[in-house]
Amino acid sequence: MHDHHEHSPAHIHSHRALIGFDEHGIPTVTHKADHQEEDDPQAFIRDYMNAVSEYRKTFPSKQDVIDQTPDPAVREMILRMEQLGLDTTFDRFDKQKPQCNFGLAGICCKICNMGPCRITAKASRGVCGADADLIVARNLLRNAAAGAAQHGMHAREVMLALKWAAEGKLNIPIMGEQKIKDTAKSFGIKTEHRQLKHIAADLADRLLEDMSRTVPGTYETIKACAPPERQKVWEKLDILPISAYHEVFEAYHKSGCATDGDWKSIMQQFLRCGLAFTFSGVVGASIATDSLFGVGDRVTSKVNIGALQKGYVNIAVHGHLPLLVSQIVKTGQQEKFIALAKQAGAKGIRFYGICCSGLAAMYRYGGVIPLCNAVSAELVLGTGALDLWVADVQDVFPSIMEVARCFKTTVVTTSESARLPGAERYGYDHHHANIDQTQELAEKIILRAIESFEARKGIPVYIPPYEVEAEVGFSVEYVHKRFGSMQPLADAIKNGKILGIVNMVGCNNPKVLYEKAIIDVADVLLKNNVLILSNGCASFPLMKLGYCSQNAQDKAGDGLREFLGDDLPPVWHVGECIDNTRSSGIFAGVSNALGHSIFEMPLAFCSPEWGNEKGIDAALGFRLMGVNSYHCVEAQIYGSKNVIEFLKDGTKELLGSVMHVDTDPVKLGEKIVADMKAKRLALGWDKD
Repeated sequence: MHDHHEHSPAHIHSHRALIGFDEHGIPTVTHKADHQEEDDPQAFIRDYMNAVSEYRKTFPSKQDVIDQTPDPAVREMILRMEQLGLDTTFDRFDKQKPQCNFGLAGICCKICNMGPCRITAKASRGVCGADADLIVARNLLRNAAAGAAQHGMHAREVMLALKWAAEGKLNIPIMGEQKIKDTAKSFGIKTEHRQLKHIAADLADRLLEDMSRTVPGTYETIKACAPPERQKVWEKLDILPISAYHEVFEAYHKSGCATDGDWKSIMQQFLRCGLAFTFSGVVGASIATDSLFGVGDRVTSKVNIGALQKGYVNIAVHGHLPLLVSQIVKTGQQEKFIALAKQAGAKGIRFYGICCSGLAAMYRYGGVIPLCNAVSAELVLGTGALDLWVADVQDVFPSIMEVARCFKTTVVTTSESARLPGAERYGYDHHHANIDQTQELAEKIILRAIESFEARKGIPVYIPPYEVEAEVGFSVEYVHKRFGSMQPLADAIKNGKILGIVNMVGCNNPKVLYEKAIIDVADVLLKNNVLILSNGCASFPLMKLGYCSQNAQDKAGDGLREFLGDDLPPVWHVGECIDNTRSSGIFAGVSNALGHSIFEMPLAFCSPEWGNEKGIDAALGFRLMGVNSYHCVEAQIYGSKNVIEFLKDGTKELLGSVMHVDTDPVKLGEKIVADMKAKRLALGWDKD
């Protein structure tokens, strides 16, 4: 009988896999000859449970974070919160210890109500007959589907905003004229002798169709934006998605109880979700955002908690959705509202960014100061300096409400997707029927902030005195503006001044020393002449600790420093998490300039501290392009040697990329450097 998975990407020679564990308890897979017998399943179960126990020993404590976190402002605020009797992420992480071995191994199944089931030496299958491979694969697929849905909902919001602005339903200007025209041409949309609003509407419709297509057809964003070489690879592997919605639907369908019992088929759907995440949730979102709000430009920004100032109506924007944030900032900068703030006794109105809302705004609108990533949001609230906290979606921990109540900070939610108990609500309804009231909502929020300022007079404020300046807003467009083309950057890579380029991104995770893992990896890379691109939560320590400043050139090797000249930092901050598109655009630009495919180049993706479902997809997106990924946090896959092989090394032949994990960030950085040198050697650029 013909096996329909014979040529699928999940056709892994599992009978040849041997599981092993390094000194940190990280699972690795080696291969054995075909004639060797299978390992004893019970012995394997004992091995991985021991490995999980060793891995748990690498998790830091709150005290470890206090002693070793590189940002003194974080250290001071953790101690301040302790004095106030307020829990932080680090307290709660300690209270969760020891984490469940079965959960860390990915072999706990809660999909149906016959369970929960877990794989042990006594019970090698769940009630339905699912073995460890299937359980681990289904859990991983559902994580990937969740990440695709999260970034997909973000993308849908900005795509709809672009469409409604073009149609006049939303009264805001369309700022990215050139972006729209250039992108429309790549989609085959007519641009000559047409009004911008009509081009923008057509572009938005194409992006939305890829998001929600039900009848199978061409995924337009992939056709327009992906390298032809990759499109052939994905077509051969049969992983081209129908639409983002479809692949998320199918992921939950396939992974449901008693539907798909083949772990290889499940992992094939995992790859499809990665493509849907990448080309709708990231690329599509980025196109719509830059089209509507403009690409922005390189600017200098104040960063870190010390940039907070007493005496102002202080407003923090937190989350991912740019539409309402853009209007809140513009409204608060109007003289009318500044005058009202001064009448209330304030010096004026100031805006601060938490997570990606701040990163998207800082290089588009003046005066939005990025303070921190999601994990330390409650530390910022603990200063007592904020009057209003505007939260939309994603990376908004419910714990912020406890701290906000302590300091009488007003919290406002704006999205139907995300509510916080005790928060006030000024936002869009489920059907966006009030989208035409965007300006009114922004004004109400600014007025509420002024009221909160008045009500909070006398609240004690403590602001650690740490702030720096960071250069932000790098993009493909900026590289062309600065150098005339991608060629100078490409030449610097080929001649060895730059060893390679790393895209360092991702969220944060208390399983490693907070923000230190990112800094330690960066130090190794820079001294070895690796140029770093950064966005999202991982970019905050790089900004806060001066790596995005021209003054950080002394951290770079001689070759990189020579290339940077007098005005460029060694870490180029490209923006929020969807701005991975900017990094992949730079990767593609230098590869094209040198006549090579991306997978051949000394390029890497690194998310040292990744912690949520989106992090799985972000790494997978670059892996699908043939770019290796590097991490300090392990996925929950210990329980399946087949999934370990597939996720880490099994895609080398399929996609041209692998996944590498090391809990030691210095060793992780050294591995990136070694792999880049091997790529350069294969290209004939360097001698052994």
